[in-house]
Amino acid sequence: MDHPAESIGALLPRWARWVGGVFIALALGAMAFAIFEPIQVLPRIRLAPGFSFVDQNGEGFTSEDARGQVTLYTFAYGDCGDDCDAIDATMREVAARVGEVDLGDTGLELVTVSFDPGSDTERLGALAAASGADGSRWRWMTSDPDLVDVVIRAGFGTWFEPQDAGGFAFDRRFVLVDGWGVVRGEYRYATLADDADTLIRHIGLLGDELRKATGIGAFAYEAAHVFLCYP
Repeated sequence: MDHPAESIGALLPRWARWVGGVFIALALGAMAFAIFEPIQVLPRIRLAPGFSFVDQNGEGFTSEDARGQVTLYTFAYGDCGDDCDAIDATMREVAARVGEVDLGDTGLELVTVSFDPGSDTERLGALAAASGADGSRWRWMTSDPDLVDVVIRAGFGTWFEPQDAGGFAFDRRFVLVDGWGVVRGEYRYATLADDADTLIRHIGLLGDELRKATGIGAFAYEAAHVFLCYP
């Protein structure tokens, strides 16, 4: 004689059994998340913008080139002096401390987007050299001024304004984007904590998610997103 539970299961449509299995797996993942070590994740804020830039080496770099790797963006202009010194110092420190995080097979790219309309390749090279950008992991980039304006304002949600006395007023910001092109962190300089420490820690959290959100672990990480377990 069939067990009642088995009989009920046999009467359920295949899709219903499949949906039930998914819910059970999600519940197990959530339980694992709650019972075992707490998991922190970075929020999925929005999609990063599409773009087509040129770096200080004259090489093209598009939003599609950034797919599959973690990218940290910041924004600056030529001759911004003290306004950019702290930003450049943070980028240098992040570049120097990349070895502290484990991103698995995923690379890390650092990008400074110049909104100076006079930033041709030669000028970008000078700005990159002055900031300490190596042209490999960390690159300065720009494009047509109208495109840069749209990408920075509408795409990255930040701003810059030319000043009558020269130069720009601008939002000193870092934006962290994952390999799927999703913005996972926005940071205004300067926070109460050291910016480089915060950025390295958050890049490390992305690395944990990339390496561990597989199999049953994927459900635990999705549970962390559902429960808004943000740092």
